[in-house]
Amino acid sequence: MSEAGDALRNHLRARQEMGDPELFLAAGGRRGFLDLARESSRGPAEVEDSGVEARLSREGTTEEILALPVMDAVRRVAQACTRCGLHATRNSVVFADGSADARVLCVGEAPGANEDATGLPFVGRAGKLMDRLLLSVGFPRSEVFICNVLKCRPPGNRNPLPEEIESCSPFMLRQVELVCPEVIVAFGTFAAQTLLGTRESLRRLRGRTHLYRGFPLIVTYHPAALLRNPGWTRPTWKDLQRARAIVDGDLDDTPESRGAADTTAASTDAGDAGPPSDQLTLGGHDG
Repeated sequence: MSEAGDALRNHLRARQEMGDPELFLAAGGRRGFLDLARESSRGPAEVEDSGVEARLSREGTTEEILALPVMDAVRRVAQACTRCGLHATRNSVVFADGSADARVLCVGEAPGANEDATGLPFVGRAGKLMDRLLLSVGFPRSEVFICNVLKCRPPGNRNPLPEEIESCSPFMLRQVELVCPEVIVAFGTFAAQTLLGTRESLRRLRGRTHLYRGFPLIVTYHPAALLRNPGWTRPTWKDLQRARAIVDGDLDDTPESRGAADTTAASTDAGDAGPPSDQLTLGGHDG
């Protein structure tokens, strides 16, 4: 029997037990009644939580989202989110993939076309390359947690807007807190600069251990950039080896505390002006 049918049967049984076996519906009231029956078949706490989550999806504060107790609650709020304009153009909310108790958390920029269609992060050519690189250092995809700074794809292959990042960042922060990884890997310039609150180039951010909210963070190239620049594959592998060493406790390194916005850290290196050369083009490969 369907969910609606089960709810209706349970509702009628409850009415009969209370001595009221008859039910009259006003014309056009069937859909409203079925909704009511679904609600009445759930426990009071579940109904209350549903209402709270619906409000958080529209207008929840950062503090309220960070107070969500479990990953499933964060997922439900994110999947119904209308906190920024991206909800109007998305096909899917790309929440995350992988293990919620992973030792490694991987962060990208935003969903691309493949992710928007499937609801999963890193599933195209670049995603398959990332999977191979992670596996090469002993991190199977099933044992890591993968997400993006943004959960919805910006239209027209454009970069995320500041207000979109602000609206979406509480979801990513709560994901990090709940997973509590031993190391975070930021793939690509945008993810690294957003997490670390800096405008430094990826070249300067690589090769060091940073901190994001107390968690060690390693910066590396986005796998989509590797498809265009195969010569960056080996440096990326070395970055992932650094992450592996942190997990294994073999890296004698002092993380650099970061996370506050740094508006004076723009790199002066030649070639750093304008968009970074490894910046992901959304939708071009797979976000």
